[in-house]
Amino acid sequence: MDPKKLKQTFAHLEDLDDRMTYRMRFSDSSMIRPSAEQLNEKMRDLASYTVELKDVVRELIIAIASEPKKG
Repeated sequence: MDPKKLKQTFAHLEDLDDRMTYRMRFSDSSMIRPSAEQLNEKMRDLASYTVELKDVVRELIIAIASEPKKG
């Protein structure tokens, strides 16, 4: 396992969480139906979040499978 790469991957995950998690939540006003434009925006946000999360998981697997770099 490469600890440096693992630390970088964790930082990437934290950055993703800070930037996107709040955008995944709908507002508390569940009585009001969101407009088609709002739903499309949420779908774009979700797609972007999913793609970036896939990249973080890939980086995590590589970090775990990698030999630590010397030096």
